[in-house]
Amino acid sequence: MTASAYSSLDPPSRRVAITGLGVICPLGNSVDELWQAVTAGRSGVDSLSLLPALSGHVVFGGEATAFTGGIENFGPLGKERKKAIRKALKVMCRETMMAVAAAQHAVADAGFGEQPLEPDRSGVVFGSDYMLSPPADFIDGMVTCDANSGKLDYPRWGTDGLREMNPLWMLKFLPNMPGSHIAILNDLRGPNNSLTLREVSGLMAIREAAQSIERGHADRMLAGATGTRIHPFKTLHAIQQEQLAAAHLPPAEASRPFDAARTGMVVGEGAGAILLEELESARQRGATIYGEVLGTGSSSVTDAQGQRQPTTALTVAAGRALTESGLCPSRLGHINAHGLGTPASDRAEAAALQQVLGEHSQTIPLVAAKSYFGNLGAGSGMVEFVASLKSLQAGALFRTLNYTTPDPAAPPLAVNTATAPGDSFLKLSITPQAQAAAVVVARVSD
Repeated sequence: MTASAYSSLDPPSRRVAITGLGVICPLGNSVDELWQAVTAGRSGVDSLSLLPALSGHVVFGGEATAFTGGIENFGPLGKERKKAIRKALKVMCRETMMAVAAAQHAVADAGFGEQPLEPDRSGVVFGSDYMLSPPADFIDGMVTCDANSGKLDYPRWGTDGLREMNPLWMLKFLPNMPGSHIAILNDLRGPNNSLTLREVSGLMAIREAAQSIERGHADRMLAGATGTRIHPFKTLHAIQQEQLAAAHLPPAEASRPFDAARTGMVVGEGAGAILLEELESARQRGATIYGEVLGTGSSSVTDAQGQRQPTTALTVAAGRALTESGLCPSRLGHINAHGLGTPASDRAEAAALQQVLGEHSQTIPLVAAKSYFGNLGAGSGMVEFVASLKSLQAGALFRTLNYTTPDPAAPPLAVNTATAPGDSFLKLSITPQAQAAAVVVARVSD
């Protein structure tokens, strides 16, 4: 199935520009640090330091080690906003902290560090993974219920154990907290939504935010996502449910999207955010415009037996995004792949790209940013998206790390075949449950 097989769509009456970028990731706490690392070919995957290694299973990952949660990690802030963030930190988990930091960097980058966004015409859509508290949060309550004896007295938990829990404990781990904090801190009173869609959360946030502007429901929207696969419980879940890179590999060489020798995904953590703005408004205030959202698509596909169909889901999402964009495949500058690094996921994505792009899938340059930091959960798509925006701005495309040998069992792709990003790109993301999302962005034309 090709993009031309989809029915044509009328272009939106309001165009959507991207005017602010922010990231927190294993390569640093700023977009500049991210860009410097990918252009230098420097990996952010290293031996675990924030989480004890699970010998034989997970001993390395893409940790955002530079992010400490200190106020200096949140970008340039005015006195009052700095004070408000410091106060709110006590009810933020690490994922929410990274989300707020990425959003504040995007706000400042867009030129609204001191000048506030218009409250009633500005909103936020933010994605996350499911959030879990670490075991340490329960220790005092468990000790009170005689856990030290080797047998927890469960009947006492409701009366005695819970008394030892922080009364605000639940507020730290609700998945709507990133969007809520961002809206409160920036006085955003427009459309507000929180998405919990695993790896597609970021692109789906962009899609909803862009559509809110196109429909005239808002003039500016913050979109982003935050996530982690480096966590006492989530890492265990990854071991049980997903194919992980072999633990014996050198950390920097472990994430190998599309390479024949790949062994699985690498766990990571991070967050990304962008500010989307009605194009004419951005032009009038002289904003830096990183690109224009031309089209988006999404799909979730299972068969009659409930088995996931990732190739079909990616084909539908990418085809829809291309149709909305009005770009034919030959005009795409590059593809920013999901590139998970597992044999099954990469082959499904390669097959989808061949169906959507035809022979152009072998000539359009393709990059996989997870080769630099692994799977950041819900935050991955956004950080990868920002890397492609920086490529458009710089006129240079970063390469995929650790790619040396094409997979003979997958359709051929143009990985590392060019250094020019072109004037547009297609970004793809997909979950293990076969929910796919796609976004097409291009340099702004008159």
